[in-house]
Amino acid sequence: MTVAEAGRTLAAPAAYADDDVLHTALSLLRREAPVHWVEAPGYNPFWAVTRHADIQEVERENEIFLSAPRPVLVGAPVDEAHKRSEKGRTALRPLIHLDGHEHREMRGVIADRFRPQAVGHLEPQVRAAARKAVDRMRESGAECEFVGDVSDPYALDVLLSLMGLGHSESAQVFRFTPAGRRPLPPEGRQSVMREFYTYFLDLAARRRAEPTDDLASVIANARLDGRLLDDREMLSSYIIILSAGHDTAGATIAGGLKALIENPGQLRMLRERPDRLPSAVDEMIRWVTPVKGFMRTAVQDYTLGGTVIRKGDSVLLSYPSANRDEAVFDNPQRFDVERRANRHLAFGYGVHHCLGAALAKLEILSFFAELLPRIEEVRLAGEPRHLSSVFAGGLTHLPLRYSWKD
Repeated sequence: MTVAEAGRTLAAPAAYADDDVLHTALSLLRREAPVHWVEAPGYNPFWAVTRHADIQEVERENEIFLSAPRPVLVGAPVDEAHKRSEKGRTALRPLIHLDGHEHREMRGVIADRFRPQAVGHLEPQVRAAARKAVDRMRESGAECEFVGDVSDPYALDVLLSLMGLGHSESAQVFRFTPAGRRPLPPEGRQSVMREFYTYFLDLAARRRAEPTDDLASVIANARLDGRLLDDREMLSSYIIILSAGHDTAGATIAGGLKALIENPGQLRMLRERPDRLPSAVDEMIRWVTPVKGFMRTAVQDYTLGGTVIRKGDSVLLSYPSANRDEAVFDNPQRFDVERRANRHLAFGYGVHHCLGAALAKLEILSFFAELLPRIEEVRLAGEPRHLSSVFAGGLTHLPLRYSWKD
């Protein structure tokens, strides 16, 4: 593989479904061209940034490298459509699209609900949802398709609880998540998004009429400069909760369990030393890295790692690469539940650090705290399948066979 081929790999969705291909390319780029100009068919050009330190530097320089107008890696036609919709002020603009004062204000709308102390109060609810998920797994007998039967429904249960919605809403709300929209053709996704607008504007109206102590009500009744959020701002807040709050936790739980199955010594150690579970959670997050990267665009010339990024150039921050950087992690291609000082960047870094990081860790820890003491043996019952996506992804299919302790 040449450096140019390795760079184009970052714009190849199928590569993200094949760890060997992806990490061979990323290792080569870190070693030979850590800031590399990529020209890939169907995409506007960009710089690939693959080293941990360089990604942190870009994230720190948040007044030079902006999310707008290209927050994520998408094909050139989608890039252009996004720019047009932004000019017309029609597109939803979740936190990952915002910069500066606008980002700080919108982040502040929901930030208090995701601070560690606030998340700590959610532990009984999350633990109950985890117990229910493991119960559901056991009730299925000796086999299940883990993603569809367990990890996705569990992440959705936590999300519903956070939003103050009942279980009866699960089928509807799941359709609005990235996982729920993914199997649909483009016209089907557009139809579901119209349903999303109607559903959440109605929910917001009800929460404004009768406020409750849940996140849906916090968003509906939030104020900026003394005014209530407009429809676009509210819907943008709801969509980031659905996107970041569902797929990432579910993907890490499924990917973490697969890693334990493939590393039975690590699974055995975790059974014997449950106090290692917090470090294991961070290692699962590092290993899976459910969000593959964000884009930033330079507003002035900037020298990064000896390479000049010109004003107007975009950079792709490759989080899977940062999380396997040999300069930061000992033996980074090894899954190690006892890894200490785990400086992974799976939640981003700096002002855009993921608001839901504490909640995601609680979800993952709670699930494995419920599963590991109860399960006797677990193994693959078929071929796992991964999502082909350059932005966010993980397992879409994980067939398991298992037995229980009692």
